[in-house]
Amino acid sequence: MKVVFFGTPQFAANVLSDLLNSHIDVVAVITKPDRAQGRSKQLVPTPVKQVALMQATPIPCFQPELVSAPEFADTLAAFKPDLFVVVAYGEIIKQHLLDMPKMGCINLHASLLPKYRGAAPIQRAIMNGESEIGVTIMHMVKKMDAGDMIKKASIVVDENQSFPEIEQALCRIGSHALLEVLREIEAGASMRQPQNHDEVTYAPKIELEDCYIDWNRSASDLHHLVRAVTPEPGAWCYVEVKQQKKRLRILKSQMMTSGSGQPGEILGYGKEGLIVACGEGSLRIVTLQLEGKNAMSAEDLMRGIPRQMFSFVMGA
Repeated sequence: MKVVFFGTPQFAANVLSDLLNSHIDVVAVITKPDRAQGRSKQLVPTPVKQVALMQATPIPCFQPELVSAPEFADTLAAFKPDLFVVVAYGEIIKQHLLDMPKMGCINLHASLLPKYRGAAPIQRAIMNGESEIGVTIMHMVKKMDAGDMIKKASIVVDENQSFPEIEQALCRIGSHALLEVLREIEAGASMRQPQNHDEVTYAPKIELEDCYIDWNRSASDLHHLVRAVTPEPGAWCYVEVKQQKKRLRILKSQMMTSGSGQPGEILGYGKEGLIVACGEGSLRIVTLQLEGKNAMSAEDLMRGIPRQMFSFVMGA
């Protein structure tokens, strides 16, 4: 079975590695173009491209700006693909490509569909405090994440797990489920189940403004926000330090069972870290990054700043 793999970020690269280690015949890889990063603006290949090129026999790798551009169809057709496998590619694939492979196109999506269709399913699920998060492998249709489901797998998460470790766990179970599905498809034994479209929710891309910490929200909401957007772009707010307004990123937090005050009021300062009153409950800041400084523990930051010279600024 000849597979063409579409994917871009590290999550997809890990899945691709698992497929190759399991001797799946990946005949070509499609990923997004190299992008300039950092102050040097040096072009950096996508994680998926790096995996494709590091094989003993490098896999042909293509990076079209628009994969559904008519002129790219002949390039794909030349591989005579049996199946397209798509994992976090980053572009909606049009119908003329979906119709190309003999066995169709499948997608590994990091949510328990029909919940959290869209670009940021893991982060949105964490932000909403979900205790069960999973993946779904589905047949692809023109409408985003709306195809019939083939297989689901899930994990139970606790309230202190953050995005990187949850993503890693989902990658493991997703790869395992995908390998099972590929074997079932090759054997002609795969199942399909329509989604319940009455239960659909969406997971739009995370924007910087989504990460703003409004201390009027509950400690639970803010803790889930910190978990979801760590390490990037990071939950953020403004503080006043020695009469200067600076941006503060909160990288790790804990919900507190005691303590109350006005939202944004500092309830603890020093060895216990930094405890801040929220609209409901309070939040202990464990790890943070003040503008212009490296990430550090709250205790280390507080050690160098007098209490009266540090406060939270309400409103962005």
